Amino acid sequence: MSIIIYIVLAFVLCVLPAGVVWLCNRSSMLAKLGPIMVLYAIGMVVGNLPVVGSYLKPLQDVLPNVMIPLAIPMMLYGSHFSRREAGLQLRLVMSGFFAVCVAVVVGYLMFGRNVNGGAEVGGIISGMYTGGTLNAAALQAIFRIKSETFILINSYDIIISFLYFVFLFSVGIKMFRRLYGQSQGAIQSEEQRVAAEVRADDTSADGVTVEEPKSEGSQYYKLLTRKGLKQLAQIVGVTLVIVALSAATTLAFPAEWFMVVFILMLTTLGVASSFVRRVREMELSYDVGMYLIYIFSLTIASMADFSSLDLRGGINQLAFMSVAVFLSLIIHAVVCRLIRVDADSMMISSVAFINSPPFVPMAAVAMRNKRVIVTGLGAGIVGYALGNHLGVVMAELLSRL
Repeated sequence: MSIIIYIVLAFVLCVLPAGVVWLCNRSSMLAKLGPIMVLYAIGMVVGNLPVVGSYLKPLQDVLPNVMIPLAIPMMLYGSHFSRREAGLQLRLVMSGFFAVCVAVVVGYLMFGRNVNGGAEVGGIISGMYTGGTLNAAALQAIFRIKSETFILINSYDIIISFLYFVFLFSVGIKMFRRLYGQSQGAIQSEEQRVAAEVRADDTSADGVTVEEPKSEGSQYYKLLTRKGLKQLAQIVGVTLVIVALSAATTLAFPAEWFMVVFILMLTTLGVASSFVRRVREMELSYDVGMYLIYIFSLTIASMADFSSLDLRGGINQLAFMSVAVFLSLIIHAVVCRLIRVDADSMMISSVAFINSPPFVPMAAVAMRNKRVIVTGLGAGIVGYALGNHLGVVMAELLSRL
C-alpha cells in the first residue's frame, strides 16, 4: 500500500507544476507571482499536512537530486560565451564573500552571542551562505554541532530562503534593475524579444548571448507533437550522457568533493555541448529544463517542517540567520553597483551564494534571463570549493569577538 502512495505522490509532484503553469498563463494575479512562487507556497502547505508529509521524505531525498543534474545542462544548450566571464566571476565572488562575512559578523554581534555555540553556528552559516547545505554539513562535522541544532538551522534556512525568494521575485528583480539602470538580457515584452533576436550575434555584459524563451508555458504544447517528442528524446539522451560522464569523473576525486566536481562537470559539458549546432538548435531544451526546476521548487518547499520550529526559544538564532541573508544581499548589491556589475549578475550570484548553485536555474527562470545561468553556477561552484575554509575562519573570528 505504501508503494502505491509513493507512486501517486511522485506523479502529483511531477504533474502539478503543469497545472500551475496553465493557471499562471490564464490568471493575471498568479502570473505576477509566477509559477515558482505559487509552487513554493503549495509545497510548504502540502509538506506540513499530517497524512501526506510522512510519505514525502523518500521523494524529497530523490527528486531534487534527479531534477537538478538533468536541468543544468538542458538550460545551457542554447548559450554562447566569451572571455569576459572570468573577470566578472572574480568580482562577484569577492563581493559575495565580503558581503557574507560582514553580515555574519553584524548578525553575531546583534543576536549570535545569545545563541548556544553562536560562533560555531556563525561558521556554519558562513559556509552555507557562500556555498550550500553541503558545506553546512561538513562544518557541522568539523565543529561537532548537535544534530538537533543542525536540523534547526536547516529548518530556519528554508523559511528564511522562502522570504528571500518572495522579496527577490516579487519586487527585488524590478527594484534592482531600476536602481542599476540596466538589466542584462532580461526580456519582458514581445517587442524586446524581437529586438533581442535581431541582436542575437552581439555579446552581452557577461559574455553570454542567447535568444530568450517566449512566455512561460508557451512552448510546452510543442512537446505533445511528434516533432516535439522526437526532440524531447534527443534532449534527454544528450543530457543522460552528460550526467553519466560527470558522475564518472567524480570517481577520480575524494568523496567530499563529489558535489563540487559533479556540478562543475555538468556545467562544463553543458557549455561544451552548446558549441554543437544540432544541440544548440534543440529549441525545447530550455523549456524542458525549466519544467524540471518547477518540480524541484515544489519538492524543496515541501521540506519546510513547521513543527520543528521553536520560534520563541530560537528567536535569536532566527534573527542571526535573517541578518546574515538580507544584510549580505544589501551589501553585495551596493558593492556590485560600485564595481559596475550589472543587476542580473548581482542577483543570480546572490542566489548562488545564499541558496547554492542548484537554485540558480530556478532564479534565472524567475528573472526571465537564462543568460546569467553560467554566471551564477560559476560563482556558486567557487562558493562550494571555499565555503568550508571560510566557515572555519569565521568561527574562529567570531569566538574572539
